[in-house]
Amino acid sequence: MSEYQLELKQIVDYPRCRIYRQFIQTLMADRSIRASGGSGLFHFTVLCSYANFRTSYRNIDGIGYTVYPGEWVCRVSELAAWFRVRFHYQAVSILEKLQKQHLITYSTLGRGKVVKFKIKGWRRHNTVLDYNAPCQKDSGFFFMPIAAAAEIISSEKCSEMDCVLDLWLNAIYNDEQVKGSDIGPVVYMRNGTGSPLLGYAELAERWGISKATVGRFLKRMEAAGYLSLMSFPGTHGSVIYLQNYLSTMFQISDVMIDKDEVAMTLNIKIVLPEKDCIEAADSVSKTNSGVSNAAMETLVEKVAQILTTQGFSCFGCPKSTYKLYPLSDDCREAIMSSQPFREGTPQAERYRLAVSCGDMEIFHFELTLTPTGRFDRRA
Repeated sequence: MSEYQLELKQIVDYPRCRIYRQFIQTLMADRSIRASGGSGLFHFTVLCSYANFRTSYRNIDGIGYTVYPGEWVCRVSELAAWFRVRFHYQAVSILEKLQKQHLITYSTLGRGKVVKFKIKGWRRHNTVLDYNAPCQKDSGFFFMPIAAAAEIISSEKCSEMDCVLDLWLNAIYNDEQVKGSDIGPVVYMRNGTGSPLLGYAELAERWGISKATVGRFLKRMEAAGYLSLMSFPGTHGSVIYLQNYLSTMFQISDVMIDKDEVAMTLNIKIVLPEKDCIEAADSVSKTNSGVSNAAMETLVEKVAQILTTQGFSCFGCPKSTYKLYPLSDDCREAIMSSQPFREGTPQAERYRLAVSCGDMEIFHFELTLTPTGRFDRRA
């Protein structure tokens, strides 16, 4: 029997994003996220989640309506509930706004009590089926064009629902073009840099809100379980990983994200505790590497935590033993010869970390420490 290996990947250059209807239903039911006002991204996405893939029929108040692909017909009261507005005229005004943006067309029927809308360009991004059948509205998925979403976001100030959807639409998983995407689904705004690092000022300009509002919103969404926010010191910025993304999009288990693992992937320095820095200063002249034993123990402990989250269960076993020793001068010279040498530039130090169970070595890794200051090291 042939064996196959499945690799899940999201391509950053793909022009559309798959959105599951069940996720939209979850957002609609979450009253802790404000949906009033906004650019219209949330409202447009809700309409897309109800649009047909094939022709069907619906009976409202004894009248039968034919609904074609990309269309849906509903009561205005239903529309107001979806949009979370109090009055019918508010729901119709949202449709009018989306129609002016050339995103939909709509008409009122049944003496103003029924609305029929059509998503413009539906056939370009979603499959249209020829046969007639009922269309499920709480399961399956549809495709949202990234360009259309970006255009809507930039039109007006965003609501919190708009911001959540913007993060979701711009999440990338396991694409080598985006650093950190191999660890988990990371938010990347497709700016061509390949770095997911974001500043509050950048998000504030994108969403049309203040930096303080961005900070409060992200922290509240993290507390609600929508994302993991990792802020780094200085001008590095923050990295946003989405929670429950993999289980929703790919039906696989979500992963735990470790901040220090992200820092190593993005080449952001890991700061040692102040006590270890002092000990390093005292022992710098006594060791070849210039790194104290206490500092090395801290780094090894952190590496063990990261590898445990990646599935190396042996690092959590009390029977496992670790051995850390520097590579020979020949190995170090061969490794560093491929990098340009600059006089006065701190050189990377490499160590071999061997993990044994009893007398048998089961894993070995290489650690690279690059000085970024007097006593700081990158791992």
